[in-house]
Amino acid sequence: MIVITMVSVFLAISLVFNGLGVIGLHRFPDVYTRLHAATKCTTFGSIFMTFAVMTYSGGMYYWSNDAKYLNMALHTFAAMIALLITNPTGAHAIARAAHKMGVIPRYAVKDELKEAK
Repeated sequence: MIVITMVSVFLAISLVFNGLGVIGLHRFPDVYTRLHAATKCTTFGSIFMTFAVMTYSGGMYYWSNDAKYLNMALHTFAAMIALLITNPTGAHAIARAAHKMGVIPRYAVKDELKEAK
C-alpha cells in the first residue's frame, strides 16, 4: 500500500514539473529562457518519473523476489544517470549554437559573452 502511494506521489510531482516545462516552453520569449524552462523542468520531471519506476520495481522485488524487478530498477537508475549527463549538455550546446548564430536574449541588458572575446 505504501509503495502505491509513493509511486502516485512521484508521478504527480513528475507531472507537475513536466507541465511547468511545457508552459515555460510556450510562454517564454527567447531560446535561452525556453531552454532553461525545458531543461530544468523536464530533468526534474524525469528524475521523479524514474523514482516512481524504481520504487515500484523495488516493491515488486520485495514481494515477489523476482530478479527481473531488480534488473528494471538498475536499468532505470542507469537511464537516470544518462539523462542527468545528456540533458544539460544538450541544452548548453543549443544555447551556445544560438549565441554563435547571433541570437540575442530578448530582454538582455548586457551581453557579457560578447565582451569576453
